[in-house]
This record gives sequence, structure tokens and C-alpha cells, in this order.
Amino acid sequence: MALMLRPWAFLLFLALLSYDESGLQSTRNGVAQATQRVFLYPQSPKVSSIVSTKYRTAYHFQPPKNWINDPNGPMYYNGIYHQFYQYNPNGSLWGNIVWGHSVSTDLINWIRLEPAIERTTPSDINGCWTGSATILKGGRPVIIYTGADTEKRQVQNIVFPKNVSDPYLKEWIKPDNNPLIQPVGQGLNSDQFRDPTTSWIGPDGLWRIAIGAELNGYSAALLYKSEDFVNWTRVDHPLYSSNASTMWECPDFFAVLPGKNSGLDLSAAIPNGAKHVLKMSLDNCDKYMVGVYDLKSDTFVPDTVLDDRRLWSRIDYGNYYASKSFFDSKRGRRIIWGWTNETDSSSDDVAKGWAGIHAIPRTIWLDSNSKQLLQWPVEEIESLRREEVSHQGLELNQGDLFEIKGIDTLQADVEIDFELTSIDSAGPFDPSWLLDIEKHCREAGASVHGDVGPFGLVVLASDNMEEHTSVYFRVYKSQEKYMILMCSDLRKSSLRPELYTPAYGGFFEFDLEKEKTISLRTLIDRSAVESFGGGGKLCIMARVYPVTVINGGTRMYAFNNGTSTVKVPQLKAWSMRRAQVNVKMG
Repeated sequence: MALMLRPWAFLLFLALLSYDESGLQSTRNGVAQATQRVFLYPQSPKVSSIVSTKYRTAYHFQPPKNWINDPNGPMYYNGIYHQFYQYNPNGSLWGNIVWGHSVSTDLINWIRLEPAIERTTPSDINGCWTGSATILKGGRPVIIYTGADTEKRQVQNIVFPKNVSDPYLKEWIKPDNNPLIQPVGQGLNSDQFRDPTTSWIGPDGLWRIAIGAELNGYSAALLYKSEDFVNWTRVDHPLYSSNASTMWECPDFFAVLPGKNSGLDLSAAIPNGAKHVLKMSLDNCDKYMVGVYDLKSDTFVPDTVLDDRRLWSRIDYGNYYASKSFFDSKRGRRIIWGWTNETDSSSDDVAKGWAGIHAIPRTIWLDSNSKQLLQWPVEEIESLRREEVSHQGLELNQGDLFEIKGIDTLQADVEIDFELTSIDSAGPFDPSWLLDIEKHCREAGASVHGDVGPFGLVVLASDNMEEHTSVYFRVYKSQEKYMILMCSDLRKSSLRPELYTPAYGGFFEFDLEKEKTISLRTLIDRSAVESFGGGGKLCIMARVYPVTVINGGTRMYAFNNGTSTVKVPQLKAWSMRRAQVNVKMG
């Protein structure tokens, strides 16, 4: 069933308030500290306690309790997917970090195992931090990870599976020669030296890894070589460095083929025409560069170098950090995972007893122009779809809300195509918006009339629209091309106080003369709203805590608040079953 609301009904939706959204919440490795801003929402008697199982996600990855952050060492081995992760076994705040370990056959349903790496030796007694897995020649998996030693220096350690015939690889052994790599050398900062990448083989047959570091006050991906994977030597130059920042966390380095959504294994021969991607985590988000791996100089050379890191491309423009990718040899694809933090208060997390989830695993590849990474939820997520509603040939005029009914709006997967009837009226694009896109999303919110847009989805809405999250597009004309603004506006997502509720946003180029329609896919999972615009050109992950999730049902709408009519040739939505996430083995 569906219900069209005429423009007068949109007035409640237009009554958006203005907030100061400065302040971020991110705590990782004890380095980035929380700077929570308190937001002065009216305290309503309807605001129930945030301690509710209804905010726990139904199909996103999270442990049954306690703190989780970075995904670590994902791999596919002998028919099993392994997901390791930063985990506090003792509570729901950061600290006492070990490597949690879960296994799956489909990336959606997970069995929880005992921690794989714990703080048991002098080289990791103060923390078992982020690292990566590599499959060695002969098929033996190995993990290199960062440990905080007795002096709280960051050092690199290695572990091997105790029994490679165990399909779950439940136990891992630390050799006596740890740490393998220490923060020695001119210009190195011993407490800014972490997060080794998956290894690859260079043209000389030697293994290589990159480690995020601060080098002479600047950020760098330091390069190390080894013949036996145990004895490592630092190369006299970094894989890449930049004076635009002081430290890169969680670097990732992988090869991609332009226009091919198949993945490449860095341990195998890389075909001609391939590009390389260097991803780094900084500024509370994951950014990346596309370029070439120069085999002669053993360096990464970006295709484009931008001095202002605010202009660097992002993996995700929302709440998404510390991502890690791996080559899935089962299906020949590259998959990326990212961590999504809570955006409530630390005291809320203590009361709830849990904090943090992982975004849905995504297939990641490079577009045919070799400029932009594309991402899409792994197809296995579709196995959770159940009730379906479908609509064709809709037309949304200015102020229209089209209610999407007949599905579970708390756990849903929505795919919608928007066809523009007129693009000649698109307003001019201002390049200065790129320096602070969230500011532009706040100023050009879903309630602000535009020429072409805003149009999109309203999700997790209360009956009277007092609470709602809007995910929407605006179209701008820029010389020879069109620029699409995509926003995920959380400012009215909840009546709760003390939440971080920004208006996330990003821009992507789009050939509207050729493609005509702009697609939006949004996965709604109780406190998670994960959106993919333009076929995966731009992704925004968000966390929300609507009171209406606890007090009753939520509503969902397609909307248009632009002066130009927008057609919807296809809208499909599904309820999503609950996945078996981190069930206990046996």
C-alpha cells in the first residue's frame, strides 16, 4: 500500500531547526579523544531510556556486548570468511584491546569465537591493535599487527595459526622473536607507528608491507621488505608521504582494474592497465588516492595531488572509519569493511553495555575513468530480504511525500530511481562548497526549496515528523558537467539530548545527459542508516537513535521539495530478516 501526501502535509517536515554541529566523537587506540558536544533538544516526557535492545542492529556486524572498533585482518581461507576486530572484552568503552574473532560462510551470519590475539607478551601487553592478514605461498595464513609494548611504544608483531587444518583457525601462536619491527630510525615517532597493511610481493620477489607513521612531523606509509616474512628491513623511502597531515592510521594498499568490478590479489601478478589505491584514515574519515605503483622506484605515485586534504576523495562521507579491505578469492572480488562509532554519549554506552558496529561489507572497484572508487553492499545481504513492495511510474511534484508501506520500516532495504524531467533549471555549482560540504547540507537542507531537488527518502520518521532522517539529492550545473549533492541529514533524527546529529554530505559527478536517472539505495537497520548514491559513487553511513523506534512504529517516504517535478520509474523496498550475528559456537 502507498499513500500520497499533498504539499500541505509537508509543512511539518519543513519545520527544521538550526543547530551548531561542531564537535566529533571518535576514540581509537587512545589517540583521538572524544570531543562530544551537547545538543539542546527539548527533553520530552516521551523520551524513554536509550538502554534498549531495539537500538541494536539486526543485520550489521556487532558483538553481543562491549566495545568494538576497527575491523582487522579480514580474509577468506579454506571456505571460511574470517573477521577479526578491535574488542574490549571487559566493557563498552575503549581499552584492554584484544582481537575478537568471528567466522562466516556468507559474510552475513557469523559465529563468535574466543579472542584470537590477547595481551600476553611484553610486545603487546598494553594493547593488541590493528593489523592485517596475508596468505603466504603454500596457502598458510599469517597476521602482522601492532602491539603496545611495556614502554607503550608501537611495535609490529606476528602470529601464526596453531593448526592450519582447523577450518575456524581458532588458536594463534606468537613466536619468541616478536616484535618483528620496532619504531627505530631517524624522524620516527614511537607512538605514531601502527596498522600494517596486507603484504604484497614486489618485482624482486620480496614481501612488502606498509605501516602508518609520523615521519619528521608528516604523515607517511613506511615501506618494509622481507624475504622470509620474519626479518624485515625498512626501505630508505616511504611508499608515499604527505606534508598535508601528521599521521595516517589504518593504511590500505591494493590494486584495481578500471571499469571492472572484479578484484585483484596483490600476491599475484598484477595485469597491465591496473591502478593502485592508497587509503588512509585521518580527520575522522577514510580518504584515498588513485595512482600507479612505480615498480622501479618502489613508490606509489598518485594521479592527482591535492594540497588541501579537505578535497581528498573519501571512502564514505558519514560515520565510517578504519576500513580494511581484502581479496575474496571465492568470488574474485575485493571487499571492504569499516567501523561505525556510536554517536550518543559515553555514559549512554556504559548503560547500554555495548558500543560500535561495522558497516555492511561492500564490494569495491574503480570506475572506468580511473578516478573514483565505487562501492555496493555484497550481494549476500539480499538473502535477508523478505516482504517486498514495488511501485512504478510515480511522479513527485514540489512538496509531495509518497509513503512506502507494507514493509518493516525499522529493518529495510530500499532501492529507488529518480528521473529528472528538467535539468536546464539546475542552479550553478560553487566549488567552495567542497571545502565544507556538511555546512552546505545544513544550509541547503531538505526543507529548503531548490530548482532540481532536494528529492530523496525520509526514513525512521515518527507519525508527526517530529523525528526523521532525510537522505536526499540536489543537482547543480558546473560548466560541462553536473554535480550531485547527496546529504544524510540527522538533525531531526531524534528527540534525545546529547547526541551528535550532523548533516553528512558529499558531491559526485554525474552524466545526466547520458544516464537520466539517479539511484539511491538505503539500508535501514534500527540505529543504522547506510546509503549508496549514484550506483555506489557516494556512500554515507549514519547512526541515529529515534525515540519512536522504542515507542512505536516508524514511517518512510519518498519526497521532492524542488520546483522541478521528479519521476520515480522504479521503487522497490523489502523488509529485512534478522541475521545470526555473532552467535556462540555450538
